[in-house]
Amino acid sequence: MLKTLFIIGSGSFIGGIARYVFGKLAQEQAGLSFPLGTLLVNITGCFLIGIVYGFSDKEFINQEWRFFLATGLCGGYTTFSSFSYESLALLREGETTSFFLYIIASIVIGLLATWLGIVTTKAF
Repeated sequence: MLKTLFIIGSGSFIGGIARYVFGKLAQEQAGLSFPLGTLLVNITGCFLIGIVYGFSDKEFINQEWRFFLATGLCGGYTTFSSFSYESLALLREGETTSFFLYIIASIVIGLLATWLGIVTTKAF
């Protein structure tokens, strides 16, 4: 268990730094108010987690590498990649209702929770 946590934590450390550096550079290069850096991080993270799980399904990488790359690196880079993969997994398993419910709930409730968090801090 401790070894697995260290593997995931190491990947998360690298992924978090990569998210900050790549997102900041992309945003500065674009020179836009549109959050292009975050969008590019989310898209590249989705692509990377697709590659990791694709290779994992073909048993080209073992469970420890999957933990490091998918849960750690991609998870530290962007949790949107996990959301994307899990959504497609539901669809692939024929869970169409759960697929749409998960997407709608994640977006709507996530936006609402963020708004509530902001509103809550205004009281202080």
